[in-house]
Formats: sequence, structure tokens, C-alpha cells
Amino acid sequence: MPLVVQKYGGTSVGDADRIRAVADHVARTRRAGAEVIVVVSAMGKTTDDLIRLAGEVSSVQPPREYDMLVSSGERISTALLCMALAELGVLASSFTGSQAGIVTDTDHTKAKIVDIRAGRLTEALQAGKVPVVAGFQGVSTERDVTTLGRGASDLTAVALAAVLGADVCEIYTDVTGVFSADPRVVPDAHKLSRVSFEEMLEIAAAGGRVLHLRSAEFARNHNVPLQVRSSFTWEPGTWIVEEDTSMEQAVVTAVIHDTSQAKVTVGGVPDKPGIAARLFRSLADVSVNVDDIVQNASVHGTTDISFTVPRTDLKTAVEVAGRLVEDLGADDVTSDEDVAKVSVIGAGMKSHPGVTATMFETLAEEGINIDLISTSTIRISCIVRMEDVERAVRALHRAFELA
Repeated sequence: MPLVVQKYGGTSVGDADRIRAVADHVARTRRAGAEVIVVVSAMGKTTDDLIRLAGEVSSVQPPREYDMLVSSGERISTALLCMALAELGVLASSFTGSQAGIVTDTDHTKAKIVDIRAGRLTEALQAGKVPVVAGFQGVSTERDVTTLGRGASDLTAVALAAVLGADVCEIYTDVTGVFSADPRVVPDAHKLSRVSFEEMLEIAAAGGRVLHLRSAEFARNHNVPLQVRSSFTWEPGTWIVEEDTSMEQAVVTAVIHDTSQAKVTVGGVPDKPGIAARLFRSLADVSVNVDDIVQNASVHGTTDISFTVPRTDLKTAVEVAGRLVEDLGADDVTSDEDVAKVSVIGAGMKSHPGVTATMFETLAEEGINIDLISTSTIRISCIVRMEDVERAVRALHRAFELA
């Protein structure tokens, strides 16, 4: 009997009607002859509401207590879904991340999975039950509740699928798959039938919000077949699988944009070995994830180092860099939240020259200035002004004929 892991996001379980619809979907999968493990997010905006409530109660939010608070939303979803399944005659049991055996490190709010002891889930399956697992959470090696980061219910699902040897992991969301661009920005964007793991990693890293970055990475490392599809329809979604090297690859697969970035600049840094290492080690030690980096050419023995971070980490990044200014011999630290990133991604870029030129020519024709540039073998990203990013996406989508 095939094993299917299904993950349902917050909009998919947003109210009582949606929870009943998910229960019906799970029941149908069971009737089709598959064993099912379900992973759910918190209902709708529950997590956002909890975070807002925390801010109203106190400006001091110890990470341990923060995780205890925001992990509660998923527990509500698991219990309600089990009740809805019971109404349909389907035996189900709810599990917190801890009860599901998801063991993490001790880094609250951004914990990493270190082990999965899924014995209770296996026992539930053997008893003919559907395990319904709270996403986005686990228990630390010090036995505290931890969370894996916003949007990490995808990671919970992929990790369980890998450990239990599932035949497929289905990620249900409010869109029908992965698109060539955000359909809200580019109305003629089209749904992709297949995307390679490498492309999906770049799409997620570049700001595509369909799949959590760490879940894409976990799926690639453990070769877990993924399908991204809508919980509102039965139409096929997008398969995320190993790259098909027997076929010619599209030069550009998607144009992705990210408006959650901010830029930090450390000015007047002495141009000598070890300075950048000390700066970025200090940021890493407080779990600030740095994305694009540029260092200007040295003038009179000093240079500027600019980098981007998630806007949620901007305050921490500025504080850390500010504490290092005197020690590094730098002049100052400045920040800019009015930036966004636009990226073109495609496996075919590895063997087709001219993509960079086309991208830069297109942005130049639109009068869009480029602030920072970063690349990989299948991605080119540019930091532009926030007000220019949607125009950039539409222009690049046309230039690479993705409609």
C-alpha cells in the first residue's frame, strides 16, 4: 500500500468549512488505497494573531516562550481535523511535533531537525489510523518546545516523508502549483508541470513563496518526490523531481521577486584580510542569514561592504554591525528597507550564453537601476528599488518569452 504525506497550509484549514473539505480530501485518498500522514499549519492568520498579541503584552519575548506560544496554533488544527475525519468514519490521531518524534537543536524560532523518532506514527498507521501532525515544531535536545521557522510546516512534511519512505509528499496550498512568475504581478504567467530540485531550491531562495527553502533542500538531499497543488481543486499541480538530463532544458524557467529583503552597508571598512570574516561570523553567530554581498573596490585603503538580509533580521544585523564599527575601524552602518530582489532562474542557463546580457538590457530599457548582483549556475539576481520590482518582473517575463 503506497504511503502519502499530505501537508495543508493555513489557508487550506482557514475555517470550519475548509477543515471539513480537507478531511474529505484525506478520506478520498484513503479510499483510493493509500496510507496517509497529514501535516497541518495553524488556521488562517492564527500565528500572525499570536505574534501580534505577544507584542501587545510585552516588548520582551524570550525565544523559549515565543516558541511555546506560536506552536499552539498547529495543535488546534490537528485536533479539529481529527474530529472532522471522525465525522467521516476515518480513524485519526493528532500529534504535536514532540509526540511525532521530531527532535531539534536548541536554536529557538529557527531550530534545525537533528533526528526523527517516528515510532508512534508507525504504530498509528499499523492500527489503521491517519496520523495528523502539527507542522513547524519539534522538541529540542533539552526537551523544550521549538519551532522550525515561519512556513516550515513544509519541512515537517518532507522530513517525515523522507524518514518513513513515503511514495510522495503532497504540499497543498492556495495556488495550483509553481508558476513562471507571481500571477498577481504577471497575469499571463503559466503553471509549470515539472521543476527540478535545483530550480526549486533557487526559486525558494529567491523569494518564491510556494515552498519553504529548507523543505526543498531536504527533499533534494533525500530524493523525496514532491507535488505542489491546490487544496481547493483536484487539478494536477507541479512535480518537483530530479533534473531530466535526457531532455533539453528551458533557458529560463521562472522570474521570481522578493520584497522581504533589506540592505545593510558597512562604510569605510579597512581593506585588509579578516575584516569581512569577522563581520559575517558575528552575524552567523546570531543566526542572521546573509544573502547577496558586494564589496566595492578599495579607495585610499578603505571600502564599503553591502549585503542583504531578511527584513525581519534587519534590526539584529544593524545592531551587530554597529557594535563592530569601532573594532573593525569602519566609519558607519546604514540600512535601506526600500529594496527588492528580482531573479531569473532556469536549468538551461548552464549551457546557454546571453541570459545575463538579456536581463541587464531589459532592465536598462525600463530605466531600472541595479544596486547589487549575485549569481549561481542557474540563477541571476538583482537588487532594485521596491517601486521598480513589479515592472522588472513583467519586463523580464516578456523578454524571456515565458507567457
